[in-house]
Amino acid sequence: MRWINLILYQALWFALVICASRGVPGGAIAAAVVFVAWQVATGPKPAEETRRVLAALVLGTVVDGVPALLGWWHYASPSPALPAGGAPLWILALWACFATTIDRSLRVVRGRPWLAAALGAVGGPMAYLAAAHGWQAVVFTCSPAVYLAWLGVGWALALVVLAR
Repeated sequence: MRWINLILYQALWFALVICASRGVPGGAIAAAVVFVAWQVATGPKPAEETRRVLAALVLGTVVDGVPALLGWWHYASPSPALPAGGAPLWILALWACFATTIDRSLRVVRGRPWLAAALGAVGGPMAYLAAAHGWQAVVFTCSPAVYLAWLGVGWALALVVLAR
């Protein structure tokens, strides 16, 4: 199940980013919803998994919504978003999909907050840079120091919270 989760999560990451960059994220969002529902339903602890997905949606609303509202970056497919002008639905779908990796392909971070923080601080910004430079799904409008610091700290804290 670990490898299936990893492969499908990566496939959905690409689908969501590429479809959003082309202005057509709807189908990829629907696929992400199906994936998350399947992972929750087949997981060993559905209630815990549901709480983690909901926590990821809240974290994504903050980590991606605040900078969008502040104008630090813009999304290729900015709506619908929560709140209006904040984190778009396709980004929140990514967060929900990511939450399902914690008990599967990223199980190694469970009970290891320093590892979770380090992985989040490095992996989070790298994913955004790939989305920005590879497909222009996100366009940074502030200095690299600002967005890299925000993403590094935001993702470090988020992964620690999700791994608890």
